[in-house]
Amino acid sequence: MAEARTIRIAALSDIHYGRHSRHHMKELFESASAAADVLLLCGDLTDYGTREEAEILGMDLREHVHIPMLGVLGNHDFESGTPEIVTEIMEESGVQMLDGDCAVIHDVGFAGVSGFGGGFGRFMLNAWGEPLIKQFVQASVDEELKLEQALTKLQTDHRVVLMHYAPICQTVANEPKEIWPFLGSSRLENPLNRFGALACFHGHSHNGAPEGKTTSGIPVYNVCIHVLSHHYPDQPPFRLLEIDTSVPANTEQAEA
Repeated sequence: MAEARTIRIAALSDIHYGRHSRHHMKELFESASAAADVLLLCGDLTDYGTREEAEILGMDLREHVHIPMLGVLGNHDFESGTPEIVTEIMEESGVQMLDGDCAVIHDVGFAGVSGFGGGFGRFMLNAWGEPLIKQFVQASVDEELKLEQALTKLQTDHRVVLMHYAPICQTVANEPKEIWPFLGSSRLENPLNRFGALACFHGHSHNGAPEGKTTSGIPVYNVCIHVLSHHYPDQPPFRLLEIDTSVPANTEQAEA
């Protein structure tokens, strides 16, 4: 009989650290650290992607989080044109940043990408016409391939995915349809269904819905703190998921 081992995962996104954000997330970070075994940071860690913002966030993470951390970049983290600096500072602050990479913590495998836009289902943008359209679509395809490669590398029975952009339209459903193509892409859903995952966490959609499922039934959670604060006002704005690693990977897991 497999030894019971429950892993608690806390996930949040879109904290948008600015120049004056020092200690603003103290209670949130400490609550997540106390409640979970792993913290996932699903992008838009900073407001403009500057060194100063990343350093302020790094100080707070070192001071207030005492569990392993994994993260991906969001679109705001690219704004200043130096995402590598944000990544470097996060790594120095104890966050393992994933960009088509994977990690194993407490027997659970994690795969992460930033993701990209492109739209959903039959309205998904295809690589046809002007070179700029083809470049836009190729960026989305590249993120799909990176996620696929990361999931392929994982040999664990239990897999969790983190990204910034949405892989399904259900979790952006409250946003104006005109901006859906810029909030995510069904291309990000394909690797989830093909290689399997227990759950996927993303952010980016500030007015989206808190959860949905892929076409194969994989739970997808929008962990943007604005969404969680709106839908669960009596709870700290992070999503908590318990994984019992002693049960088969295709068994539905419980939220804490």
